[in-house]
Amino acid sequence: MQQIDQLCNGRFYHIYNQGINGCDLFSDPATYQHFMLLYDKYIYPIADTFAWVLMRNHFHLLVKIKENVVYKYSGFDSSKDADRCEDNKWETIDLLTSTNKRIDSVKMPSPQLHFSHFFNAYSRYFNKRFNRKGALFQRRFRRKIIGDESYFKNIVMYIHNNPVHHGFCEHPMEYPWSSYQSCISVKPTKLQRNQVIGWFDDLANFKLMHNGNPDIDGIEKWLDLD
Repeated sequence: MQQIDQLCNGRFYHIYNQGINGCDLFSDPATYQHFMLLYDKYIYPIADTFAWVLMRNHFHLLVKIKENVVYKYSGFDSSKDADRCEDNKWETIDLLTSTNKRIDSVKMPSPQLHFSHFFNAYSRYFNKRFNRKGALFQRRFRRKIIGDESYFKNIVMYIHNNPVHHGFCEHPMEYPWSSYQSCISVKPTKLQRNQVIGWFDDLANFKLMHNGNPDIDGIEKWLDLD
C-alpha cells in the first residue's frame, strides 16, 4: 500500500484532498451538485467508483482505474467544432464490450490528466462563483493504492462514516453527500453497488457493519492526513 505519482490501469485507489488552509470546498447544495456533475464528465469515463463522500472542506473517493478504454472521439478540429469537441472529447469506449468497429482512433486516456482537469474545472467554477482567486485545494490530489482486498471494507466504512466522525450526523444514512444511500437503494446508479455489497457478503451485513465504529484514527494515520 504505497503512495505513487501515476495512476495505473486496473488498480484501486483511495483518492482524497482538502481545501487549502482548511478552507471550504463546498458551501451549499449547488456546489456539491456541480462537483458531482464534473465528476460524471471527467472521471466516470476512466474510473469505476465504489465509494465517495464530500465533506465541507475535504473529500474521499474509492475508485478503480478502468482498463481497455479508448477515446470515442479524437479527430475533432477544435478550431472548427469547439463546442462539439468539448462535449464529446472525454467520452470513452470499452474495447471489451464495444461492437462499434468505426472508432476514430485507439488513443488511450490519461487517468492522471482526467483528475487534474476535473479538479481544475471545479476550482474555476468555485472561484468564479464566489469571486475568489488562487488555489482552492491544499495540494495536488493525494492517492493511496490499495492492493489488499481485506482493506476494501474498511475504506468503504471509513468513507461513509466520515460525516459521523466529524459530527455532521449520527448515522451515514442521514448524510446526503456520500455513496451510502446509493448502496442501499435499488435505483439505477453508476456506482459499483453490487461489488461493494459483495465485499460485505450481503446488504444486511453491509448495514450492520456500518452501525459499528471503523478504525478512523488508524486509517487517517495510514493516509498521513494533516
